[in-house]
Amino acid sequence: MRNALANRDLKQVYEFLGSSGVSQREIGSRTGQSQSEIYEVLHKNRQIQAYDVLARIADGLGIPRGYMGLAYDQTTELALDLAAATCSTDADERDEVRELLSHAANVTMGTSADDIAAWWQPIDSETAPAPERIDVADVIRIRALTDSMRTLDYRHGGGSCRDAVAAQVRWAQQLLNAERNEVTDRMLLTALADLHNLAGWTSFDVGMYRVARKHFGRAHAMAQRAGDHSLAANILYRTGRLHLHRGTDCDTENKRVAMFKVALKFFQLGQITAQDSGSSLTVAMLCANEGWAYGLLGDRAQMSRSLGRAQDEFARSTPGDSQAWVRFFSEADLDALTGIALTALPSPSSADLASGIEHITRAIDQRGPDMTRSRTFELTALATAYVREGSTDLGLHIGQQSLKAAAAVRSVRTVDRLRPLRDAARARRTASLHPLVQAIDSMRKSA
Repeated sequence: MRNALANRDLKQVYEFLGSSGVSQREIGSRTGQSQSEIYEVLHKNRQIQAYDVLARIADGLGIPRGYMGLAYDQTTELALDLAAATCSTDADERDEVRELLSHAANVTMGTSADDIAAWWQPIDSETAPAPERIDVADVIRIRALTDSMRTLDYRHGGGSCRDAVAAQVRWAQQLLNAERNEVTDRMLLTALADLHNLAGWTSFDVGMYRVARKHFGRAHAMAQRAGDHSLAANILYRTGRLHLHRGTDCDTENKRVAMFKVALKFFQLGQITAQDSGSSLTVAMLCANEGWAYGLLGDRAQMSRSLGRAQDEFARSTPGDSQAWVRFFSEADLDALTGIALTALPSPSSADLASGIEHITRAIDQRGPDMTRSRTFELTALATAYVREGSTDLGLHIGQQSLKAAAAVRSVRTVDRLRPLRDAARARRTASLHPLVQAIDSMRKSA
């Protein structure tokens, strides 16, 4: 069972439960799944990858989330603005030792009366104590942890580290109460802003939009207070991306347009801040995303101007000298955003689609294993462009690759971004594309 849980092989998990006398009805009652969903898992080998669905299944069956690689077992709704640890306890330490010794003896002798169903519950929600005085070395450690978790996010998706980032936020915020000099204070504010920025980004990636906005808001205030314009611009970029993503998933045209315009405002505010930072790479990143927003809004002239400026700013940039939070933006990202903007136009011409396909293909060719999620997005965009162009065989082939890649990344966004591909394939009314539409519908339903 532990092996099945580690592999998230729910078919085998449910089969084990069934052989132990647990009915499908009982499984459904505990996991919140319908009988048809459980049937598909058991008989159609349906794969469930969505973080929140897997967490609900683990909790419902009383399984520690860690057995399924779902990070921390604390509720994601814990308050994230704690300023100090809760380090005291009401019980006398000697009573605790006596209780633990008695418990150990009972377990050893096989007379423990523990409720196994409660084992999945967290023992505590306290935060480890922080030092009373800090210096530069303490801040450097926070930066190193943030960089490590950012790498996990790029490669495996926000679901691989989101709870760990949130736990680090809760602990690190206590350092605001520690004694420190002026230099350390400024460095700490920047490090905490970057950590909140990553917490917002990973929360966004798993579909926790409200929590993501709170983190971005806190991050932006801290970055501005620290006077770090480059980081503040990066936070505005990520906030814009959240709203751009939400716009693509809206059900009505009015809502979509409204959300795209909100995203555009964040990108434009980011440009102002980026110019103050003197970072051409940050300006290029904001302009490229602005171009994408204009493309979605159908404003070809503004899109072209934004993408042109992004090219110019990128050519003047020195990525190797840039901060960690913007260093990811490479030529591959510029190519990808250019291609996605061109193919996202409501009515792209044949030339738009051809140029977009060329740019996206070039971006994919430059991607290594450290940017798995970005490559997944680009495969989806490329498949969509081919389908819209009429190259249905290529669209189907690459679409199948994008589905496989999306299933391997713990990111709700990768599944949401399949919607344009699904809509384009459905609009073609081609029999060969029906399996692709059905597979996307199934994956989106599971997410």
